Amino acid sequence: MRFIHVSLFIVCLAMASDALGATISLQYCLQRAAESNPAIKSAAWESRIAEENSRIASAAAFPRIDLNTGYTIQMKPQAVKIGGTTAETQEPDYVFAGIAVTYSIYDFGRRDARIRKERAYTEAASLGFKFSMSSAALQVIEAFFGVLEAGKLVQAADEEVAQITEHRRVAEVLLEEGVVTRNDLLQADVRLASAQQKRLTMLNRVQNSWLLLNFLTGSAPDFRGELDDAASVPVSGLTGVDDSDSAGNRHDIMAQKLILEARGFEVQENRESYLPEIYTRLGIDYVQNDKAREQAIFSSTLGIRINLFDGFAGEAVRGKAVKQRARQQDALRLAEQRALLEIATARNDATIAMERIRVSEAAIRQSSENLRINRERYQERVGTATEVLDAQSLSTQAKTEHYRALYDYQVAVAHLQNALGKLWI
Repeated sequence: MRFIHVSLFIVCLAMASDALGATISLQYCLQRAAESNPAIKSAAWESRIAEENSRIASAAAFPRIDLNTGYTIQMKPQAVKIGGTTAETQEPDYVFAGIAVTYSIYDFGRRDARIRKERAYTEAASLGFKFSMSSAALQVIEAFFGVLEAGKLVQAADEEVAQITEHRRVAEVLLEEGVVTRNDLLQADVRLASAQQKRLTMLNRVQNSWLLLNFLTGSAPDFRGELDDAASVPVSGLTGVDDSDSAGNRHDIMAQKLILEARGFEVQENRESYLPEIYTRLGIDYVQNDKAREQAIFSSTLGIRINLFDGFAGEAVRGKAVKQRARQQDALRLAEQRALLEIATARNDATIAMERIRVSEAAIRQSSENLRINRERYQERVGTATEVLDAQSLSTQAKTEHYRALYDYQVAVAHLQNALGKLWI
Protein backbone atom coordinates (compact mmCIF):
# COMPACT_ATOMS: atom_id res chain seq x y z
CA MET A 1 0.00 0.00 0.00
CA ARG A 2 1.40 3.35 -0.95
CA PHE A 3 1.31 5.86 1.87
CA ILE A 4 2.33 9.06 0.12
CA HIS A 5 2.15 9.71 -3.60
CA VAL A 6 3.16 13.04 -5.08
CA SER A 7 2.50 13.71 -8.75
CA LEU A 8 4.95 15.58 -10.94
CA PHE A 9 2.62 18.56 -11.02
CA ILE A 10 2.52 18.80 -7.23
CA VAL A 11 6.29 18.46 -6.99
CA CYS A 12 6.84 21.27 -9.47
CA LEU A 13 4.27 23.40 -7.70
CA ALA A 14 5.95 22.76 -4.35
CA MET A 15 9.35 23.68 -5.77
CA ALA A 16 7.96 26.88 -7.19
CA SER A 17 6.27 27.71 -3.90
CA ASP A 18 9.49 27.04 -2.03
CA ALA A 19 11.32 29.44 -4.28
CA LEU A 20 8.78 32.13 -3.34
CA GLY A 21 9.25 31.46 0.38
CA ALA A 22 5.92 29.65 0.82
CA THR A 23 5.20 26.97 3.40
CA ILE A 24 7.14 23.73 2.92
CA SER A 25 4.93 20.65 3.13
CA LEU A 26 5.80 17.23 4.49
CA GLN A 27 5.05 15.69 1.09
CA TYR A 28 7.57 17.98 -0.55
CA CYS A 29 10.28 16.97 1.94
CA LEU A 30 9.53 13.29 1.32
CA GLN A 31 9.76 13.77 -2.44
CA ARG A 32 13.04 15.63 -2.04
CA ALA A 33 14.35 12.72 0.01
CA ALA A 34 13.26 10.22 -2.67
CA GLU A 35 15.29 12.15 -5.23
CA SER A 36 18.30 13.30 -3.21
CA ASN A 37 18.64 11.31 0.03
CA PRO A 38 22.21 9.91 0.09
CA ALA A 39 21.18 6.71 1.88
CA ILE A 40 18.53 5.98 -0.78
CA LYS A 41 21.04 6.60 -3.57
CA SER A 42 23.48 4.19 -1.95
CA ALA A 43 20.82 1.52 -1.33
CA ALA A 44 19.69 1.69 -4.96
CA TRP A 45 22.96 0.07 -6.06
CA GLU A 46 22.19 -3.14 -4.19
CA SER A 47 19.23 -3.99 -6.42
CA ARG A 48 21.20 -3.03 -9.54
CA ILE A 49 24.08 -5.27 -8.54
CA ALA A 50 21.64 -8.10 -7.81
CA GLU A 51 20.18 -7.71 -11.30
CA GLU A 52 23.65 -8.18 -12.79
CA ASN A 53 24.18 -11.29 -10.66
CA SER A 54 20.91 -12.65 -12.04
CA ARG A 55 22.10 -11.96 -15.57
CA ILE A 56 25.36 -13.79 -14.83
CA ALA A 57 23.46 -16.85 -13.61
CA SER A 58 21.05 -16.76 -16.57
CA ALA A 59 24.03 -16.84 -18.95
CA ALA A 60 24.34 -20.58 -18.20
CA ALA A 61 21.16 -21.17 -20.23
CA PHE A 62 23.01 -20.10 -23.40
CA PRO A 63 25.82 -21.88 -25.23
CA ARG A 64 29.39 -20.79 -24.63
CA ILE A 65 31.45 -19.77 -27.65
CA ASP A 66 35.24 -19.68 -27.32
CA LEU A 67 37.81 -18.53 -29.85
CA ASN A 68 41.53 -19.11 -29.46
CA THR A 69 44.48 -18.40 -31.73
CA GLY A 70 48.23 -18.13 -31.44
CA TYR A 71 51.66 -18.70 -32.95
CA THR A 72 53.98 -21.46 -31.77
CA ILE A 73 57.76 -21.69 -32.23
CA GLN A 74 59.40 -25.09 -31.58
CA MET A 75 63.04 -25.98 -31.28
CA LYS A 76 62.40 -29.03 -33.47
CA PRO A 77 59.25 -30.17 -35.20
CA GLN A 78 57.65 -33.44 -34.17
CA ALA A 79 58.65 -36.41 -36.36
CA VAL A 80 57.96 -40.14 -36.68
CA LYS A 81 60.26 -43.06 -37.45
CA ILE A 82 59.13 -45.53 -40.08
CA GLY A 83 61.48 -48.37 -41.05
CA GLY A 84 64.55 -46.49 -39.90
CA THR A 85 63.50 -43.37 -41.74
CA THR A 86 62.58 -40.20 -39.89
CA ALA A 87 59.80 -38.03 -41.29
CA GLU A 88 58.66 -34.73 -39.86
CA THR A 89 54.94 -34.42 -39.22
CA GLN A 90 54.93 -30.76 -38.23
CA GLU A 91 56.33 -27.48 -39.24
CA PRO A 92 58.77 -25.96 -36.73
CA ASP A 93 56.74 -22.76 -36.52
CA TYR A 94 53.02 -22.66 -37.05
CA VAL A 95 49.83 -20.67 -36.53
CA PHE A 96 46.87 -22.27 -34.81
CA ALA A 97 43.27 -21.20 -34.24
CA GLY A 98 40.06 -22.70 -33.06
CA ILE A 99 36.46 -21.91 -32.30
CA ALA A 100 34.20 -24.05 -30.15
CA VAL A 101 30.58 -23.93 -29.09
CA THR A 102 29.88 -25.74 -25.81
CA TYR A 103 26.46 -26.20 -24.27
CA SER A 104 25.35 -27.99 -21.13
CA ILE A 105 22.39 -30.15 -22.09
CA TYR A 106 21.51 -31.43 -18.65
CA ASP A 107 23.08 -31.07 -15.20
CA PHE A 108 20.33 -32.52 -12.96
CA GLY A 109 18.85 -29.15 -11.99
CA ARG A 110 21.98 -27.32 -10.85
CA ARG A 111 21.75 -24.63 -13.51
CA ASP A 112 18.03 -24.06 -12.92
CA ALA A 113 18.57 -23.85 -9.13
CA ARG A 114 21.37 -21.30 -9.64
CA ILE A 115 19.21 -19.12 -11.88
CA ARG A 116 16.22 -19.24 -9.52
CA LYS A 117 18.49 -18.48 -6.58
CA GLU A 118 19.79 -15.28 -8.17
CA ARG A 119 16.31 -14.23 -9.22
CA ALA A 120 15.15 -14.60 -5.62
CA TYR A 121 18.12 -12.52 -4.46
CA THR A 122 17.23 -9.86 -7.04
CA GLU A 123 13.63 -9.65 -5.83
CA ALA A 124 14.87 -9.53 -2.23
CA ALA A 125 17.22 -6.67 -3.08
CA SER A 126 14.37 -4.79 -4.73
CA LEU A 127 12.23 -5.20 -1.62
CA GLY A 128 15.20 -4.23 0.52
CA PHE A 129 15.47 -1.00 -1.44
CA LYS A 130 11.81 -0.27 -0.78
CA PHE A 131 12.42 -0.89 2.92
CA SER A 132 15.34 1.56 2.76
CA MET A 133 12.97 4.12 1.29
CA SER A 134 10.53 3.45 4.14
CA SER A 135 13.29 3.98 6.67
CA ALA A 136 14.35 7.19 4.93
CA ALA A 137 10.75 8.41 4.93
CA LEU A 138 10.52 7.74 8.65
CA GLN A 139 13.73 9.68 9.28
CA VAL A 140 12.43 12.62 7.22
CA ILE A 141 9.16 12.64 9.17
CA GLU A 142 11.03 12.55 12.48
CA ALA A 143 13.29 15.41 11.37
CA PHE A 144 10.36 17.42 9.96
CA PHE A 145 8.39 17.26 13.19
CA GLY A 146 11.62 17.71 15.13
CA VAL A 147 12.05 21.12 13.50
CA LEU A 148 8.42 22.02 14.24
CA GLU A 149 8.68 20.85 17.85
CA ALA A 150 11.92 22.75 18.43
CA GLY A 151 10.33 25.87 16.95
CA LYS A 152 7.37 25.59 19.32
CA LEU A 153 9.71 25.12 22.26
CA VAL A 154 11.55 28.28 21.24
CA GLN A 155 8.18 30.02 21.14
CA ALA A 156 7.41 28.78 24.66
CA ALA A 157 10.84 29.92 25.82
CA ASP A 158 10.26 33.35 24.27
CA GLU A 159 6.97 33.63 26.13
CA GLU A 160 8.67 32.67 29.38
CA VAL A 161 11.40 35.27 28.86
CA ALA A 162 8.76 37.90 28.12
CA GLN A 163 6.74 36.92 31.21
CA ILE A 164 9.74 37.01 33.53
CA THR A 165 10.87 40.31 32.02
CA GLU A 166 7.43 41.77 32.73
CA HIS A 167 7.50 40.35 36.25
CA ARG A 168 10.93 41.91 36.81
CA ARG A 169 9.55 45.27 35.69
CA VAL A 170 6.69 44.99 38.18
CA ALA A 171 9.09 43.92 40.94
CA GLU A 172 11.34 46.88 40.14
CA VAL A 173 8.39 49.29 40.38
CA LEU A 174 7.32 47.78 43.70
CA LEU A 175 10.90 47.95 44.96
CA GLU A 176 11.03 51.65 44.15
CA GLU A 177 7.77 52.08 46.07
CA GLY A 178 9.40 50.29 49.00
CA VAL A 179 6.76 47.58 49.31
CA VAL A 180 9.05 44.62 48.36
CA THR A 181 12.64 43.76 49.07
CA ARG A 182 15.54 43.62 46.61
CA ASN A 183 15.38 39.84 46.87
CA ASP A 184 12.34 39.83 44.54
CA LEU A 185 14.36 41.59 41.88
CA LEU A 186 17.31 39.23 42.29
CA GLN A 187 15.00 36.23 42.01
CA ALA A 188 13.62 37.62 38.76
CA ASP A 189 17.15 38.21 37.39
CA VAL A 190 18.17 34.62 38.15
CA ARG A 191 15.01 33.16 36.60
CA LEU A 192 15.42 35.42 33.56
CA ALA A 193 18.98 34.21 33.01
CA SER A 194 17.80 30.60 33.31
CA ALA A 195 14.98 31.22 30.81
CA GLN A 196 17.38 32.86 28.37
CA GLN A 197 19.74 29.88 28.58
CA LYS A 198 16.83 27.55 27.96
CA ARG A 199 15.89 29.62 24.93
CA LEU A 200 19.45 29.41 23.57
CA THR A 201 19.35 25.64 23.99
CA MET A 202 16.10 25.45 22.03
CA LEU A 203 17.50 27.71 19.30
CA ASN A 204 20.47 25.39 18.97
CA ARG A 205 18.10 22.43 18.72
CA VAL A 206 16.23 24.18 15.90
CA GLN A 207 19.47 24.67 13.97
CA ASN A 208 20.56 21.07 14.49
CA SER A 209 17.13 19.79 13.47
CA TRP A 210 17.31 21.83 10.28
CA LEU A 211 20.79 20.45 9.53
CA LEU A 212 19.44 16.91 9.84
CA LEU A 213 16.37 17.63 7.71
CA ASN A 214 18.51 19.26 5.02
CA PHE A 215 20.87 16.27 5.01
CA LEU A 216 18.00 13.81 4.63
CA THR A 217 16.37 15.81 1.81
CA GLY A 218 19.60 16.63 -0.01
CA SER A 219 19.26 20.37 0.58
CA ALA A 220 22.02 22.85 1.32
CA PRO A 221 23.00 22.89 5.02
CA ASP A 222 22.12 26.57 5.36
CA PHE A 223 18.67 26.21 3.80
CA ARG A 224 15.83 27.41 6.00
CA GLY A 225 12.12 27.83 5.40
CA GLU A 226 8.71 27.79 6.99
CA LEU A 227 7.39 24.28 7.53
CA ASP A 228 3.72 23.43 7.35
CA ASP A 229 2.60 23.43 10.99
CA ALA A 230 -0.64 21.66 10.02
CA ALA A 231 1.16 18.65 8.53
CA SER A 232 0.10 15.26 9.83
CA VAL A 233 0.62 11.57 9.15
CA PRO A 234 -2.49 9.57 8.12
CA VAL A 235 -3.54 7.24 10.91
CA SER A 236 -4.43 3.57 10.46
CA GLY A 237 -3.92 0.41 12.43
CA LEU A 238 -4.45 1.81 15.91
CA THR A 239 -7.13 -0.82 16.57
CA GLY A 240 -8.63 -3.87 14.96
CA VAL A 241 -5.58 -4.97 12.98
CA ASP A 242 -4.11 -8.46 12.73
CA ASP A 243 -0.49 -7.73 13.51
CA SER A 244 0.77 -11.04 12.10
CA ASP A 245 -0.74 -10.32 8.69
CA SER A 246 0.52 -6.74 8.78
CA ALA A 247 4.05 -7.83 9.64
CA GLY A 248 4.00 -10.24 6.71
CA ASN A 249 3.30 -7.34 4.33
CA ARG A 250 6.43 -5.46 5.33
CA HIS A 251 9.08 -5.17 2.65
CA ASP A 252 11.88 -6.32 4.94
CA ILE A 253 9.94 -9.45 5.98
CA MET A 254 9.12 -10.32 2.37
CA ALA A 255 12.79 -9.78 1.49
CA GLN A 256 13.84 -12.15 4.29
CA LYS A 257 11.44 -14.79 2.94
CA LEU A 258 12.91 -14.47 -0.53
CA ILE A 259 16.43 -14.79 0.86
CA LEU A 260 15.34 -17.97 2.62
CA GLU A 261 13.97 -19.23 -0.69
CA ALA A 262 17.28 -18.39 -2.36
CA ARG A 263 19.16 -20.28 0.36
CA GLY A 264 17.00 -23.29 -0.40
CA PHE A 265 17.94 -23.12 -4.08
CA GLU A 266 21.59 -22.80 -3.03
CA VAL A 267 21.33 -26.03 -1.06
CA GLN A 268 19.73 -27.71 -4.06
CA GLU A 269 22.47 -26.44 -6.35
CA ASN A 270 25.29 -27.75 -4.16
CA ARG A 271 23.57 -30.95 -3.06
CA GLU A 272 23.53 -32.15 -6.67
CA SER A 273 27.10 -31.16 -7.51
CA TYR A 274 28.26 -34.80 -7.40
CA LEU A 275 25.94 -35.69 -10.29
CA PRO A 276 27.33 -35.73 -13.85
CA GLU A 277 26.80 -33.05 -16.48
CA ILE A 278 25.87 -33.95 -20.04
CA TYR A 279 27.22 -31.53 -22.60
CA THR A 280 27.78 -31.13 -26.32
CA ARG A 281 30.58 -29.41 -28.20
CA LEU A 282 30.93 -28.24 -31.76
CA GLY A 283 34.36 -27.04 -32.83
CA ILE A 284 36.73 -26.13 -35.62
CA ASP A 285 40.45 -26.44 -34.85
CA TYR A 286 43.05 -25.23 -37.36
CA VAL A 287 46.79 -25.87 -37.14
CA GLN A 288 49.12 -24.62 -39.88
CA ASN A 289 50.87 -27.75 -41.17
CA ASP A 290 51.66 -28.29 -44.85
CA LYS A 291 52.79 -31.82 -44.05
CA ALA A 292 49.32 -32.89 -42.94
CA ARG A 293 46.39 -33.54 -45.22
CA GLU A 294 43.83 -31.98 -42.88
CA GLN A 295 44.83 -28.67 -41.33
CA ALA A 296 41.34 -27.79 -40.15
CA ILE A 297 39.47 -30.36 -38.09
CA PHE A 298 35.70 -30.15 -37.67
CA SER A 299 34.40 -32.03 -34.64
CA SER A 300 31.19 -32.73 -32.75
CA THR A 301 31.20 -34.13 -29.23
CA LEU A 302 28.57 -35.46 -26.88
CA GLY A 303 30.15 -35.99 -23.49
CA ILE A 304 29.70 -36.45 -19.77
CA ARG A 305 31.63 -34.59 -17.10
CA ILE A 306 31.72 -35.74 -13.50
CA ASN A 307 33.91 -34.80 -10.57
CA LEU A 308 35.33 -37.82 -8.77
CA PHE A 309 37.23 -36.07 -5.98
CA ASP A 310 37.72 -32.42 -5.04
CA GLY A 311 39.43 -32.68 -1.69
CA PHE A 312 36.09 -32.67 0.15
CA ALA A 313 35.45 -29.09 -1.00
CA GLY A 314 32.05 -30.03 -2.42
CA GLU A 315 30.98 -31.57 0.88
CA ALA A 316 32.08 -28.44 2.74
CA VAL A 317 30.19 -26.21 0.31
CA ARG A 318 27.02 -28.27 0.77
CA GLY A 319 27.39 -28.11 4.55
CA LYS A 320 27.88 -24.36 4.39
CA ALA A 321 24.75 -23.94 2.26
CA VAL A 322 22.66 -26.00 4.71
CA LYS A 323 23.89 -23.96 7.68
CA GLN A 324 23.24 -20.68 5.87
CA ARG A 325 19.69 -21.78 5.18
CA ALA A 326 19.20 -22.67 8.86
CA ARG A 327 20.61 -19.29 9.89
CA GLN A 328 18.26 -17.51 7.50
CA GLN A 329 15.29 -19.37 8.98
CA ASP A 330 16.23 -18.04 12.41
CA ALA A 331 16.80 -14.56 10.95
CA LEU A 332 13.32 -14.62 9.42
CA ARG A 333 11.71 -15.65 12.71
CA LEU A 334 13.64 -12.90 14.51
CA ALA A 335 12.56 -10.30 11.94
CA GLU A 336 8.91 -11.34 12.29
CA GLN A 337 9.04 -11.18 16.09
CA ARG A 338 10.81 -7.83 15.95
CA ALA A 339 8.18 -6.50 13.55
CA LEU A 340 5.39 -7.51 15.95
CA LEU A 341 7.27 -5.79 18.77
CA GLU A 342 7.66 -2.62 16.70
CA ILE A 343 3.96 -2.61 15.84
CA ALA A 344 2.88 -3.07 19.45
CA THR A 345 5.36 -0.47 20.73
CA ALA A 346 4.41 2.12 18.13
CA ARG A 347 0.69 1.56 18.77
CA ASN A 348 1.23 2.05 22.51
CA ASP A 349 3.30 5.20 21.89
CA ALA A 350 0.61 6.67 19.65
CA THR A 351 -2.17 5.85 22.13
CA ILE A 352 -0.29 7.34 25.07
CA ALA A 353 0.72 10.43 23.06
CA MET A 354 -2.93 11.02 22.18
CA GLU A 355 -3.84 10.84 25.88
CA ARG A 356 -0.95 13.17 26.72
CA ILE A 357 -2.34 15.73 24.28
CA ARG A 358 -5.70 15.68 26.05
CA VAL A 359 -4.14 15.97 29.50
CA SER A 360 -1.69 18.70 28.50
CA GLU A 361 -4.46 20.82 26.96
CA ALA A 362 -6.20 20.90 30.34
CA ALA A 363 -2.88 21.59 32.06
CA ILE A 364 -2.28 24.65 29.85
CA ARG A 365 -5.62 26.13 30.84
CA GLN A 366 -5.00 25.43 34.50
CA SER A 367 -1.44 26.78 34.49
CA SER A 368 -2.55 29.96 32.70
CA GLU A 369 -5.22 30.55 35.32
CA ASN A 370 -2.75 29.81 38.09
CA LEU A 371 -0.31 32.35 36.64
CA ARG A 372 -3.02 35.00 36.35
CA ILE A 373 -4.07 34.53 39.98
CA ASN A 374 -0.51 34.68 41.32
CA ARG A 375 0.27 37.80 39.30
CA GLU A 376 -2.75 39.57 40.69
CA ARG A 377 -1.92 38.44 44.22
CA TYR A 378 1.63 39.74 43.86
CA GLN A 379 0.50 43.10 42.47
CA GLU A 380 -1.99 43.37 45.34
CA ARG A 381 0.90 42.56 47.72
CA VAL A 382 -0.69 39.43 49.13
CA GLY A 383 1.47 37.00 47.14
CA THR A 384 5.22 36.43 46.81
CA ALA A 385 7.59 36.73 43.87
CA THR A 386 8.50 33.07 44.25
CA GLU A 387 4.88 32.09 43.68
CA VAL A 388 4.73 34.16 40.49
CA LEU A 389 7.99 32.73 39.14
CA ASP A 390 6.91 29.18 39.97
CA ALA A 391 3.59 29.79 38.23
CA GLN A 392 5.44 31.05 35.15
CA SER A 393 7.64 27.94 35.14
CA LEU A 394 4.58 25.71 35.43
CA SER A 395 2.94 27.52 32.53
CA THR A 396 6.01 27.08 30.34
CA GLN A 397 6.31 23.43 31.36
CA ALA A 398 2.67 22.76 30.48
CA LYS A 399 3.10 24.30 27.03
CA THR A 400 6.36 22.44 26.47
CA GLU A 401 4.80 19.10 27.37
CA HIS A 402 1.82 19.86 25.12
CA TYR A 403 4.02 20.61 22.11
CA ARG A 404 6.07 17.50 22.74
CA ALA A 405 2.93 15.38 22.99
CA LEU A 406 1.62 16.80 19.70
CA TYR A 407 4.72 15.92 17.73
CA ASP A 408 5.40 12.70 19.62
CA TYR A 409 1.98 11.57 18.44
CA GLN A 410 2.80 12.32 14.78
CA VAL A 411 6.14 10.52 15.04
CA ALA A 412 4.52 7.56 16.83
CA VAL A 413 1.90 7.30 14.06
CA ALA A 414 4.69 7.37 11.47
CA HIS A 415 6.49 4.59 13.35
CA LEU A 416 3.26 2.59 13.41
CA GLN A 417 2.69 3.01 9.68
CA ASN A 418 6.29 1.99 9.05
CA ALA A 419 5.96 -1.04 11.34
CA LEU A 420 2.81 -2.05 9.45
CA GLY A 421 4.64 -1.73 6.12
CA LYS A 422 2.51 1.19 4.93
CA LEU A 423 5.04 4.00 5.05
CA TRP A 424 7.17 4.62 2.00
CA ILE A 425 7.92 7.37 -0.43
